[in-house]
Amino acid sequence: MPWIITKYLITAALVVGISELAKRSDRLGGLIAALPLVTVLTLIWLQLERQPSEKIANHAWYTFWYVLPTLPMFLLFPWLLNRLGFWPALVACLLITVLAFAALALLLRRFGIELL
Repeated sequence: MPWIITKYLITAALVVGISELAKRSDRLGGLIAALPLVTVLTLIWLQLERQPSEKIANHAWYTFWYVLPTLPMFLLFPWLLNRLGFWPALVACLLITVLAFAALALLLRRFGIELL
């Protein structure tokens, strides 16, 4: 139990730290948020928990594919924010991300990559 609490605290501190940094600097906050820090932490947690290398490698592999359909959201959100407001823009971007993910999953299935 202490280990899981440690993981929660470190991971939460990372997210809070990035959001606080973003208040002070848009560019630096965006840069740090764009780094795959959560993925790196997850890989570290898996390694420290002695997960097989195959499991760790699969996590990195699937993370790559799952990141791709999120990218349009970052381009569309600023544009939608000015037109719709925060909550509608966020919901629209989430829906767009789900649709982009479904389209990518269907496309990749043709190449033997199963995301779903």
